[in-house]
Amino acid sequence: MNSNIFRAYDIRGIVGSALTSDVVHKIGCAIGSEARDQGQQTLVVGRDGRLSGPDLQEALIAGILATGIDVIDIGQVPTPVLYFAANRLSTGSGIMVTGSHNPPEYNGLKIMLGGRTLFGDAITHLHTRIENRQFVSGKGNAQRQDIVPEYIRRVSRDIPKASSENRFTIAVDCGNGVAGGIAPQLFRALGHDVLEMYCEIDGNFPNHHPDPSQPKNLQDLINAVLDNHADFGLAFDGDGDRLGVVDNKENIIWPDRQLMLFSRDILSRHPGAAIVFDTKCSRHLAQDIEREGGQPIMWKTGHSFIKEKMRETGALLAGEMSGHIFFKERWYGFDDALYAAVRLIEILVTAEAPPDRVFASLPDAISTPELRVDMPEGQSLGFMEQLTDGFARMFSDARITTIDGLRADYPDSWGLVRASNTTPSLVLRFEADDEAALHRIKGKFREALLQVEPGLGLPFS
Repeated sequence: MNSNIFRAYDIRGIVGSALTSDVVHKIGCAIGSEARDQGQQTLVVGRDGRLSGPDLQEALIAGILATGIDVIDIGQVPTPVLYFAANRLSTGSGIMVTGSHNPPEYNGLKIMLGGRTLFGDAITHLHTRIENRQFVSGKGNAQRQDIVPEYIRRVSRDIPKASSENRFTIAVDCGNGVAGGIAPQLFRALGHDVLEMYCEIDGNFPNHHPDPSQPKNLQDLINAVLDNHADFGLAFDGDGDRLGVVDNKENIIWPDRQLMLFSRDILSRHPGAAIVFDTKCSRHLAQDIEREGGQPIMWKTGHSFIKEKMRETGALLAGEMSGHIFFKERWYGFDDALYAAVRLIEILVTAEAPPDRVFASLPDAISTPELRVDMPEGQSLGFMEQLTDGFARMFSDARITTIDGLRADYPDSWGLVRASNTTPSLVLRFEADDEAALHRIKGKFREALLQVEPGLGLPFS
């Protein structure tokens, strides 16, 4: 078994080579055995819209049942609906068969036991169980259940329905991912007009890659908003746990600026609340949270890490630059792009200005999107170790953060480089007050990176 599929906060690999039905069956045995050890009896299992999903889900369920654990199969659903079902139907335990935003040939597993997402050593422990065949045996029972209607009712109860005076026209791009089966229905249930784009579930992703963190994947949505005079646009990734937002002026409202809106809303009811965000977010976010009377907490990228930090700090809201948004106020604390979209709509409906002016009022800066440097499998961590050796010397005049990768903050700019936990690559991002400062911070990082590997191909100059 290829140990590389056991990642920092999930299991992920190429189907047919690293990830086969036999491998997933064994993983099911390991998860079921772990659940038994924790005193669990029932696991909820769902899958996204990838073509390999049905076969892998079948193998996973068979492995779980072989350990004596019962399974509730909720079929093809977004990841947040799986999390919702795990909270509603069992003891907070569930497994999602999903490749998230990876290319079509990938698939994987996101695992939650006893209300906690498995990550780090807990993921590694599953691999150890498989290697040592530390499985319990039994005969579990399986049942099917459709949880989607209950999810839509629960979300709809939480948000006031729009009146004819405050109804929006919303363009919705699901990128042929699994959110297409729910998002339009949900927003219409709230009284809004919906322009559907790529809402047919197709694991080939024929129109564009379902990753709203990349500007090129939002271009069709931007055009649709303009062409149809929509108020704004919403985009979802392949499994519906990451949100993208665009206004009607061709602007992308990145997740760190979305978090400013969400945190202001929550802090108006909960002064002093903790808000967690990852190292890729704008420095304006922390400043805005403090200005509104909140407690900003920067933490590691990764949905599992963020959820654990929320649990530790009692935070009511968290978010990542990739588009994962986590609400603990009025919700369950897991990343849910559908629910985040609904909370955004609620804020915009009650605002005194139209959506584009609400977005324009948020602090902004000149920034790059998330930049990636592909590397051979297994080399990115070694590269980061070498980079760390000389980083403090090269950035001696900056405030350096090492929570997750290396981030250097100056009064007018900041830059970040970290090893991705989901793909063999480095992830970089830069932000500055003006073009000159942006050019300067990129230049300093370029020099540092090329000192480690002179021939490294960098996507910025």
